[in-house]
Amino acid sequence: MKLIYQQMLAFFAVIATVLILLGISFSRSTRSMVYMNTWSTLEKYANSLVEQAVRVSAQNNRRVSFDTDSLESSELLLQNQSVHFTVYNARNAVVFPDNVYMSKINTRDWKKLQKGEIVHKVADRNVNRQNGQPQPAMTDILKPYFYTNNKGNKRLIAVIRVGAFISDINTNINQINKNLIRPLIISSLVALGFAFLLASFSNMRINRLRRATKQVAKGNYDVKLKTNHRDEIDDLTNDFNGMISSLRESREEIKHQEERRRTFMADAAHEMRTPLTTINGLLEGLAYDAIPEESKEQSIKLMRDETNRLIRLVNENLDYENIRANKIRLNKQEFDAVDAFTNLVEQLQRKAEAKNDTLELQVPKQISVYADYDRFVQIIFNITQNAIQFTENGTITINAQRGFEETIVRISDTGIGMSKEQLANIWERYYKADPSRNAKYGESGLGLAIVHQLVQQHGGTIEVTSKPDQGTTFTIIFPDKFQSKKKPGQ
Repeated sequence: MKLIYQQMLAFFAVIATVLILLGISFSRSTRSMVYMNTWSTLEKYANSLVEQAVRVSAQNNRRVSFDTDSLESSELLLQNQSVHFTVYNARNAVVFPDNVYMSKINTRDWKKLQKGEIVHKVADRNVNRQNGQPQPAMTDILKPYFYTNNKGNKRLIAVIRVGAFISDINTNINQINKNLIRPLIISSLVALGFAFLLASFSNMRINRLRRATKQVAKGNYDVKLKTNHRDEIDDLTNDFNGMISSLRESREEIKHQEERRRTFMADAAHEMRTPLTTINGLLEGLAYDAIPEESKEQSIKLMRDETNRLIRLVNENLDYENIRANKIRLNKQEFDAVDAFTNLVEQLQRKAEAKNDTLELQVPKQISVYADYDRFVQIIFNITQNAIQFTENGTITINAQRGFEETIVRISDTGIGMSKEQLANIWERYYKADPSRNAKYGESGLGLAIVHQLVQQHGGTIEVTSKPDQGTTFTIIFPDKFQSKKKPGQ
């Protein structure tokens, strides 16, 4: 059985138990109420009988007489209502009726009557004096009546016993119970049907979620369920839609990265194949003396350059993986970066001149930086070299200045710039903003990814602003020692 139906049955069992307990309680209170009403009615009959039939002599208040004719008339009237009565005198003797044997009132009840208490009795049986057969069970009240003289003294003069058949009372109680049971049964059936409809509706919504889950398990991430934001199932549906959206984005990202990886592998294979082919051809030429003596030195230099190119390609991949795995250890210290900037410009000057570019250095006489010296140089070198590669007949400017507890370095160029789409992807591994131009320089697409990771390792930030054909500006912020410690997770 499904959980939702189990909960429905449990809920119905609780409701049914409550209804049964309420029914039992109501039945008992109804029975008590019917008996109380019956006794109240019988007490009124007793009062009426005393007023009609009991006479106290005015000359001698100890002489009490009973009007038999009046009692007989009352008996005929009350028999039609299934009510019977008996009159006792002050000596516990039956005065009326005289044709039926009735036992005396027992001593315990008589004492109560003498104290003025009304006695209620249930299921007492009378015996007919003529045939000795017991009469049906009755419920009776015994009510005492007193005469009060001028001195305020009270004296018991009579006891009236009035009773009604219990069978008649039980008939009324059973009729009330029947009237109670019918609506209880009907309301229980209605509650069961309503609970079943609610359970079926909830189960239908859960099954919709299950079917959608199976679709996702088969690889369909385009599933989207409608929700009305009404209850917990709708909340679960919202969470499911959010999960599907995340899975869809992850799938797209995986595809995106896989395409990058394939592109990188193809580029890497091409980059490696070209220098390896060159080296292999030169080695064969040297082995078979196919290269003139005057060209051997140039051939060796060419092989050295191609070997360095391969080493750089491999090192960049290893470097990136080590940085991502947090396996590198930064030896951060405070130093003057002016010499580093000057040396960097001297190293890249020849490459800039080859592109008809001008390198400008705008730094104060002294600029303090808190960083790992080698990694700092690597960051600035990669960005500046990248600017030279994408700038022809332009200017690359390196600017450094102090901020509030930080050092700010800006590297600007007047090159080809980048679009918004390119800016959104430049920090990703294997990404090349301009593959056709990169192919010319043999770039792997890892330089800026390495820069981004290294800046984060320093607890700093790096931002890029660029527009197509208007150049690009990289802004790198290196926090001071105190501020750097506050950003260990960056």
